Formats: sequence, C-alpha cells, structure tokens
Amino acid sequence: MTFHSYEELLRSKHRLSMLLFFFLNSASSLFIMNGPVTMVNPVPDSSARTFPLVTIAIICISGLLLSFFSKERNTRPLEICSITIGLLWAWHISLHFHSIGEFDSGYLQISLLTIFFISAIALSDNFLAFCLHAAPSSIAVLFLDDFIHILQISFTIALPLIGLSLHQLMIKRSDAFTKRLVNNLYDEREKFSDLSMIDPLSGLYNRRGLQNKLQAIFSQENSSNYVMLLDIDHFKAYNDNYGHSMGDQALVRVATAIRDAVRSRDIVVRYGGEEFLVLMANVNQEYAMHMAERIQRRVEGLDIPHHFNTDVSTHVTLSAGVALLHGTDFEAAVTSADSALYRAKSIGRNNIVYAWEPIACNN
Repeated sequence: MTFHSYEELLRSKHRLSMLLFFFLNSASSLFIMNGPVTMVNPVPDSSARTFPLVTIAIICISGLLLSFFSKERNTRPLEICSITIGLLWAWHISLHFHSIGEFDSGYLQISLLTIFFISAIALSDNFLAFCLHAAPSSIAVLFLDDFIHILQISFTIALPLIGLSLHQLMIKRSDAFTKRLVNNLYDEREKFSDLSMIDPLSGLYNRRGLQNKLQAIFSQENSSNYVMLLDIDHFKAYNDNYGHSMGDQALVRVATAIRDAVRSRDIVVRYGGEEFLVLMANVNQEYAMHMAERIQRRVEGLDIPHHFNTDVSTHVTLSAGVALLHGTDFEAAVTSADSALYRAKSIGRNNIVYAWEPIACNN
C-alpha cells in the first residue's frame, strides 16, 4: 500500500459514511410517515407527516443518490448535512410532541434514542458530525420535557457521547499508527528502489539506474551529450595475481576517482565488471575530451601498483572511448564509444580514442 492508496481508502470510507447517513435518515423518516402505530407515532389519527420530516426524506434521498455517484472526499458536506438534518429532526420532534398531547409517555426518549442510533452507526468516525446531528434533538427534548426527567435524558445523551469519544480516541491512535506504518513502508520501498539502481561495490549507478536517468537527459531539448566508456587495463591479470579482494579495492578506488573527476550532474555508471560509463550532459566536444583526459590522469594519480601491466605502466591505468550521443539513440552512442574503446586498447592501452577522429591517443 502506498500513501496514495491509503488516501483512496479514506475517501472510500468517507463516502460509505455519507451513504449510510442518508440511508438511515431517509429510512427512518419514511418509516415514521408510513409506518404502523408505534411509540414514535402513538396516535393513529395524528399525522406524522410533518414538513420537517418530509424535508428530511427529500434531502436524504437526494443526498443518497448524489453520494452514490460522487467519489469526492470532503468532510464539509457531511457536517453541513448533519446540522441541517439534526435541526429538522428537532423541529419534527417538537411538532409531533405537541400534536400527540397526553400520549407522550416515553416518546421523547424513544425519539432521542432513534437520533443517537442513526448518529452512532453512520457518524462514528466523525465526532463533530455526530454532535451536530444529535445536539439539536437533545436540546429540544430537554426543553420539551421541562427538565422533569433530566437524569434519564442526560444519561441517554451522555452514554453515547462518552462511548463515541473513547471510540474516536482509539480510531485516531489507530489512524496515526497506520499513517506512520504506510509512510515507513513507502520510505522503505523508495530506499530499496534506490538501492536496486546502485552498484553495491562501487556505489555508482548500475545499468538499471542508468536507464532511469536517461529519461531526464532525453527530456532536455537541444542538448549536446557525450558517452564515455572506460575500462581498466589488464584487470584480469590484476585479479589473477593480486586476488579478488584486492581487485575489489582497486575497483572502488577507480570508481571514486571517476566520480570525483566529473560534475555532479554527470552520470557515472559501473557498466560491467571493470568497465565504467560516463554520460556527460549538455557539454561540447572540447569539454568531453578534457574530461576523458582528466579522468585518466586522476586514475593514474592513484598509484595503484599493477606489475602485470608492464607493457603500459606499473600502475593501474584506464583506456577510454568517447562518442557523441545523437538525439535519444543511446545504444548507437554506446556502440560507437565501445568501438573507440576497443581501438584504444588495440593501439597499446592507456589511451583515449574519440569516435569522431580516425585514431587519437594520449600516448
């Protein structure tokens, strides 16, 4: 799960709350208007179809349809609807209470429990909306009762409020933990994604990392880019005679020297075992030539002993091939640079050959 998908989950959860809120209110209002004689509608000849009750039914059925087809997550409509429906319920309770006269035994508490039931079921994840929906009816019931049964009514109001408050506290802690977990997982995924693009030995980009960076290079219009391939001379002989552990140390030192020689925006890649690639972005031919020579001098300056490189030097050296990158044809540029590198080795190693010249070397 990503943070984006977690936000989608929250939007879905909010939408379901809206649907449930409108459904319970519309179902309750329609039942009271058309239902049988009950505690909520105790008088057969008294009409329960008050204006606020009809309005509740119309608003909630309309809201149910709109919420079903809408996927927007916005808490404001739910809170506005909660206070609006809550006021209409309080109005209906007041009108109906005065119409039933002596048949009022238990009506107020039953009405209040009905409102709290709807609020608790549909609005358990939104404490503000819960209060806005239940508060008007609670206040109306207290005044209509003339505070005669204040203890019973207060208990009816306080119990769900306390319960929901504790429920909200648990939800907030759970949500906070979930968000931290999702963020940590997302960060870990990004970290492992980065690691999968980095060569673990040299710390340079690997081929996957190079492919990821190429998109940014290709997005730059009218830029002049060069590809440089570098290969450590007689490295197999180095490994065979000094051992692979020493070979790895030499690779790390050479990789560091190459990375330190170029600009921070140039892309340095461990392209193969002892082969490196440098992608120089937005440079001219003179700079590319200068950079190749600079890298070669830096590696020679490491003075890494290599007594099996005697036909070139007694230290580790590099051969290089440089080619111009035409447009986005990266493979063609690599092929040209590789051909130039092969020529650099064939004429004695520790050389630089530029693909645009017949033969060029620094020795």
